[in-house]
Amino acid sequence: MRIFPDDQGKMNLSVLDIEGQVAVVSQFTLLADTRKGRRPSFIDAEDPPRAEEMYEKFVDRIRAAGLEVGTGSFGEMMLVSLQNWGPVTIVIDSTA
Repeated sequence: MRIFPDDQGKMNLSVLDIEGQVAVVSQFTLLADTRKGRRPSFIDAEDPPRAEEMYEKFVDRIRAAGLEVGTGSFGEMMLVSLQNWGPVTIVIDSTA
């Protein structure tokens, strides 16, 4: 995705273009089902062994593209801190 600004301020560069790094954190609670009741449901979350396999494949594909990848520990409680630069949030929601 071209989500980083070029020299004219247009979102025209990818993480490869800027020689950036990627942080990949497993987070099954991001899209919890909150349509019913007052407690989020995670019933549709992937089975943990399969989810970890998918996570590792994703990390491997990013590394294969030549990017440095930072990861946490899959399925563990982690304190994650980051700085978010810019007013952009992108949610990728696809069945493809």
